[in-house]
Amino acid sequence: MLELLPAPPADPLWDLTAEYAADPRPERLNLVLGVYRDHTGVTPVMAAVKEAEMRLAERSGSKEYLGLSGNTAFNRAMLTTVLGTEALTARATAVQTVAGTGALRLLADLVRQTRPGTTVWISDPAYVNHRPILEGAGLTVRTFRWLDPEGMLDDLRAAGPGDVVLLQGCCHNPTGADPTAETWEELAALAATNGWVPFVDLAYHGLGDGLEADLAPTRMLAERLPEVLIAVSCSKNFGLYSDRTGCAIVLGSSARALRHVETALQNAARTLYSMPPDHGAAVVATVLEDERLRALWLAELDVMRRRITANRTDLVAHLGALGHEEHASALARQKGMFSMLPLTPEGMRRMRHRSGIYGTTAGRINIAGVPAYRIPYLAGGIADAL
Repeated sequence: MLELLPAPPADPLWDLTAEYAADPRPERLNLVLGVYRDHTGVTPVMAAVKEAEMRLAERSGSKEYLGLSGNTAFNRAMLTTVLGTEALTARATAVQTVAGTGALRLLADLVRQTRPGTTVWISDPAYVNHRPILEGAGLTVRTFRWLDPEGMLDDLRAAGPGDVVLLQGCCHNPTGADPTAETWEELAALAATNGWVPFVDLAYHGLGDGLEADLAPTRMLAERLPEVLIAVSCSKNFGLYSDRTGCAIVLGSSARALRHVETALQNAARTLYSMPPDHGAAVVATVLEDERLRALWLAELDVMRRRITANRTDLVAHLGALGHEEHASALARQKGMFSMLPLTPEGMRRMRHRSGIYGTTAGRINIAGVPAYRIPYLAGGIADAL
């Protein structure tokens, strides 16, 4: 049987990561994966997370199953944190998932169950895993322009009733370019007029303009529209990468619809992984339910955000000093963990081979993965590849 299996395509990001690991040059930089690193190059465990883990270890007496919706305290905390007001949380239901990827897949399955053959629109360029997740769930995928606001709106005027539009709520991956507040308003108005449903991917909230500002577009959509799907990841803003902690949130217009949604999500989870692991969710719930730990987490999150911003500002300054002011100004307008470099695929390969600087072939680098003292080297490598 297995001899009949054709060679599947390898994951390009993990292929590049393996190539980096085999590169013997000590000056090499791994900017491929979306992982935050501090000034020493380490992905730290946040102090708030460590304290929550200690508390859980002291009081944990059982590893019993929690149920198909996962950790209910975590789900409540996610609803409150993401939506902000009782008026919105009253219109929503949530289930814990295996990270943000699990939330994306569960919600894609929900869309397929509700309307088989639904068209889901994703940005161009898009996060590399969006299309495979959606097509893997049996959905049709179309694209809309992301970097051209007018083009974005023009493309989405073709999205009709029952279509779903996948929007990254902040810190767009891979470009780092987010819509303005005015463009978000226009998107909400277009969704209301044409009848399409926003599907918000929240993976980097807190790392752009701050937690509340980063969540504002998602909350605005929830206030304006009867139905919204939201996939939430705790990997980046809690540093829980390997604990695979996420949440699927659905806003609806009736209690009956929300009951059906929760059962449908539970049934989908049952066939995929049954129920999610509890540790990361218990950590997040402990942090968010404790006033002191929540304040500590917010302070740590702000330190991470400011370091990312400082890295980008420093890179812009060094590129400008090397005579690339126009390219530098484009980078200055980006936010969050990722930056899209003004390099062709050949330019990215050239930078990798000449300087040992690894980003995706499409031009994305993880600006949060660069130690501050390596920024001049990064700027020089980019300039050399232009």
